[in-house]
Amino acid sequence: MKNYIKIIALGSVISLASCSDLLETEPRQSLTPESALADVDGYESLLAATYGGARAFGTYGQTLMIAPEIMADNLRIIANTGRYIGQEVNADRAHMGLWGNYGSINETNIILAGIDEVEGDATRKNRIKGEALFLRALYYFDLAKVYGYEPGKEVDGWNNSVIIRTEPTLGFSDADFRARSTNRQVYDQIESDLTTAIGLLPSAAKGTAGIYRVTKGAAEALLARVYLYDSKFSEAAAMATQSMATFGLGNDGTGLATPANYVSSFSTYPNPESLFEVEIRSVDWSTVDGVNNSMCTLTANVFSSAQFIVTASNELLATYETGDVRRDTWTETTRSGATGTVYRSNKWLGTKGDFLENLPIIRAAELYLIRAEARFRTSDAAGSRSDLNALRTNRGLSPVDGGLSGDALFNQIMTERRLEFAVEGHRWFDLKRNGLTITKHGNNQPVPYTDYRLLAPLPQDQIQLNELLVDNPGYN
Repeated sequence: MKNYIKIIALGSVISLASCSDLLETEPRQSLTPESALADVDGYESLLAATYGGARAFGTYGQTLMIAPEIMADNLRIIANTGRYIGQEVNADRAHMGLWGNYGSINETNIILAGIDEVEGDATRKNRIKGEALFLRALYYFDLAKVYGYEPGKEVDGWNNSVIIRTEPTLGFSDADFRARSTNRQVYDQIESDLTTAIGLLPSAAKGTAGIYRVTKGAAEALLARVYLYDSKFSEAAAMATQSMATFGLGNDGTGLATPANYVSSFSTYPNPESLFEVEIRSVDWSTVDGVNNSMCTLTANVFSSAQFIVTASNELLATYETGDVRRDTWTETTRSGATGTVYRSNKWLGTKGDFLENLPIIRAAELYLIRAEARFRTSDAAGSRSDLNALRTNRGLSPVDGGLSGDALFNQIMTERRLEFAVEGHRWFDLKRNGLTITKHGNNQPVPYTDYRLLAPLPQDQIQLNELLVDNPGYN
């Protein structure tokens, strides 16, 4: 099997994605199918390509940051370039398409199927396996969020999620057709991958170059996020606490960005709060990638050639309290052809030059908000308030009312998440996973939780190719 793996993986290896300390051990043009995955260096190079899936504009490089904000109520369109127009009004079939994740998943499967067959240092091999397991879990988690309901949140019993593949597809003989797995099966796979990864990965300090690769603490943080989506609230609180300890975050908020450096942290690489951050270098982009597709070009006008097509919604801006430093992530500006006041995002300023910036995928603030929500769900209102206050203190705000509880406490948690992660891609999913109506800005109509548009349609070419695939309700 090893030889087949080498042949299939060669295309990924010679188009390496960057990760600052992943090795390039021989000139790309000299790689052969026999040498590409002959040793640990080859598998590490394939792993670098697998990280590239998170950097892609169809995932965290753009779509997973902007679409969940504009499909809900945080962003609005100010220039019609054809992008996100349908998503803003939740038009039929205007959603997030992530089926391309399966290419990255197959790369992780190649790594996991073959790395034990080559000689090399066991610690290094374990780290590569841990990283591959994390990335497979991340890519499946994103698929599950887009194409299926969370376990226990099904509408009319619809529990279809996505296809699970944990073995590499090495050629046409391996390319079988499968039906969709249930959301329970997919979440079980994700949680198993992350649990295994935690035991294989080393630790690294938050906000250092070590978090450009997956670490033990990052896997713990992602598992805490997954548990929250899975309504495993006790486990979510415990895992968030475990990740906080791994990264040295204090229960009082020690380790978070402060009001003095919160805004500038988004122009610092790595972000001081980053627990997992995708590094992008100029060699990773073509000459037009930044101006055409970057987060910077779509959300800000700091470069004259920027597209600047989205701005903060009025509803989002009205939600900030006086003194909230997060309000300073928006700067009033102008945009030719746009009516009314518009704001650029200061989270995506391309300060590495020519629209270039890194992608903070998991930040420390999320652990406090995961635990606050999980504690609320397990009747620990005092603990929930404590976590909110640890964050609020570091955002220039006073503590919440000492008696805050019930729906008011839950709403405060949702508000803090909305403000903390604006333009980071959480808003749609936070509403969806809680079974809530998707609220909208302006005169756009809200989307009830029972509406078929909560789930993305499956790609038509996949349905036509695979007769076992059944599309989500409403798209037939």
